[in-house]
Amino acid sequence: MTTMGAGMDERVGRRRGALLAATTLVAVLGVTGCGAGDSGAQDAAGTAAEAPAANGGAADRDSAAGAPEAAGAGAPDLRVDQRAIIYTGTMRVQVDDVDAAAREVTAAVTRAGGFIGGDQRRSAEADAVAELQLRVPAAKFAGVVDEIAKLGKQESREISTQDVTEETVDLDARIASQRARVDSARRLLARATSIADLVSLENELGRREADLASLEAKKRRLADLTALSTITVSLAGPAAKAAEEKTETGFLYGLKGGWKAFVASLAVLLTVLGALLPWLVALGVPLAALLLVLRRRKKAPALVAPVSAPPPVPAARSAP
Repeated sequence: MTTMGAGMDERVGRRRGALLAATTLVAVLGVTGCGAGDSGAQDAAGTAAEAPAANGGAADRDSAAGAPEAAGAGAPDLRVDQRAIIYTGTMRVQVDDVDAAAREVTAAVTRAGGFIGGDQRRSAEADAVAELQLRVPAAKFAGVVDEIAKLGKQESREISTQDVTEETVDLDARIASQRARVDSARRLLARATSIADLVSLENELGRREADLASLEAKKRRLADLTALSTITVSLAGPAAKAAEEKTETGFLYGLKGGWKAFVASLAVLLTVLGALLPWLVALGVPLAALLLVLRRRKKAPALVAPVSAPPPVPAARSAP
């Protein structure tokens, strides 16, 4: 009896343990499923939240990109590659053969699409100097300068730029306004009914057309300077002296300059005297002789002829 009760208790305990284990497993599975569902919901919510943000950022970028275009529709493009810049350069290069170097410079400029604007050469010996004025496209300015510098020993280089974008934009606006004024004057001239109005409108139209031509000439000049840069190149031989000397100041420099000026003035005076000396000899000697003769004549005593006395008158006799 006791043995049977103990067996029943053991079976009941096993059932309770199995039930407890099953309950625990179900609870664990439920918690895991809830966590996965929550994380999935959070992921979905995060994805949904990120999508509008991404779309909003793209929209913001699009609006930011489109805003300048909308705001600056008609405003000039002020990027560096769209600005009107005038490039100017001067350089001095010492070479062994000035003529050969000048030919190479000409070839380099021609390859770049430019031309020689001026060519001045002095001497043909070791102290020869050639000054070339080059006009090259602005896009190839730096390349031509570097190529010329490799021809010999570069002694100096000076590059300057001038931004004329605002001036160009202003000229465009003034040209457009002046063209409108010219068209208006032409329309008024076509409707003129009297000679006085006709003459007045013709004069006004002439003034407006002259102003328009002046503005267009300025625009062409700026376009030429911005399209073709100017490079002044000095090619010097091995014995050529530097073109620029250092500026000196001080008492000794002033004294030296004054002495040079005095010597130069004295040289000019002696030159003038040398030029006048033949004339002084040719005219002065006869003139001096003439003056001497006249002076001697004035000093000589005058010869006065003797005056003869009248004959004596006989005395009258008295009567007897």
